Amino acid sequence: MLNPKSVASLQSALRDAGMAGWLLYDFRGINAIASGLVGIKGFVSRRWFVWVPAQGTPVAITHVIEQNPWHAWPAAWENRQYVAWQALEAEVARCVKGKRIVMEYSPGDAVPYVDYVPAGILEMVRAAGATVECSGDLVTQFLAVWNDEERHTHCIAAEQLK
Repeated sequence: MLNPKSVASLQSALRDAGMAGWLLYDFRGINAIASGLVGIKGFVSRRWFVWVPAQGTPVAITHVIEQNPWHAWPAAWENRQYVAWQALEAEVARCVKGKRIVMEYSPGDAVPYVDYVPAGILEMVRAAGATVECSGDLVTQFLAVWNDEERHTHCIAAEQLK
């Protein structure tokens, strides 16, 4: 999960990949990768983005009426709130304009496990001046790994199969 301790290794991986940042997007829980990485709890009915730059502090872009799910967002990180869609688009553009970024997008749906960003959002981000690449390698590195408890239960299950 994204927190002040974990963000440094994620940012290092972004720099190693030659990316300016990772733009996470979700709407009503359609992007399990974004909500899992950010750690959003509960139902959120408005669109949100989180910009994780390769350097600097992460930025959440959230709807003004849905702040409760963001109560655990670190105080040192920005939470830019929007009301109208025009403000949302302006904040996204402010983060990504002219940058090479990753999102949960897979060209031609080649890797459906990471293809969660709707075409309209992809168009909006590209219109803001970003070049969008697939986040698959970062997902593999930061989300598709076992923690100690998961590794332990896997070993128990493997022993049961012998």
